[in-house]
Amino acid sequence: MFREVILPLLYGLMIFFGGMKLMETALQRMAGPMLADWLNRATSAPWKGMAFSAGATALLQSSTAVTVLTIGLANARLITYGRTLGIILGTNIGTCLTTELIGLQIGRASLPLLLVSLTGWAIFIVLGERNQAAPERTRRSLSTIQFSFLAAAGFALVMTGIQVMQSIAIPLRSMGVFQWFLERSADSLWWGFLAGACLTALIHSSAAVISMAITLAATGVLPVEIGIAIVIGSNVGTCITAVIAAAGGASAGKFVAASHVVLNIAGALLFMPLIGQLHAASAWLSADNGAQIAHAQTLFNIISSLLALPFCYLPIWHKPPVHTSSAKTPVV
Repeated sequence: MFREVILPLLYGLMIFFGGMKLMETALQRMAGPMLADWLNRATSAPWKGMAFSAGATALLQSSTAVTVLTIGLANARLITYGRTLGIILGTNIGTCLTTELIGLQIGRASLPLLLVSLTGWAIFIVLGERNQAAPERTRRSLSTIQFSFLAAAGFALVMTGIQVMQSIAIPLRSMGVFQWFLERSADSLWWGFLAGACLTALIHSSAAVISMAITLAATGVLPVEIGIAIVIGSNVGTCITAVIAAAGGASAGKFVAASHVVLNIAGALLFMPLIGQLHAASAWLSADNGAQIAHAQTLFNIISSLLALPFCYLPIWHKPPVHTSSAKTPVV
């Protein structure tokens, strides 16, 4: 069991997380320094904040980065409560890009993509060194292209990690524990929801949990409806990062974290009874089991965010966050 299941799973997760971190770091080097200014300017209305944060999250491949930054802006009293709600809704939509790309099952191209990306990155490092005396605009363009190649290399590692994890599908079929879980989930999809929430809270990555669900569904081990329940649970489990980021801070940051939790739990409670309909809609979009889970997550997040958006316009939210005297100052 260790060599057939646990070792490939750990090895694949290490590659997956390494690729995600590399991609996130490269993209943040490209756009991160300007993100705070962009968020402040582009969130004059909740719908604008939702649209912008969806794009920013898709670009940075990290809803955590955008959420934590939003908590910081709220604590600094730079944005109203209504704006923070729009941003939180947008991060849920932006995270779907990675899942949709994973759902395409393009892992076979991961090694060529990795080689091409690293080669391009090395070439532009050399070009950057040779153009130190060039105008600022030229050097900035070279740096942007350099980190674009590095981000592509990170995505190739993500695909490679998923391929490694796919190798556990056959051993899992013969495991009694996994069969027990499937039987419990067949009785109640809330078992799948609980598994997704707990795993995501434990490893702090909904993308990893959803990727595993897509992988197992694509190889026929995991029924699609249970995979969708895991995806919905992972959207709740991912809230733990925002809660940790806001702990010990001002009340404004705690409001952002609380809204993230409430919005995701409300969406989960709404859609858990509708998993059959989500499955039918995603099956209409694709015949591939893995892609169906990716599409279900996209539909779930987009519909949930659009349903919650009107509540962001309530007058009660249209005021700057207020500091409380009891708020603790984070220790640096």
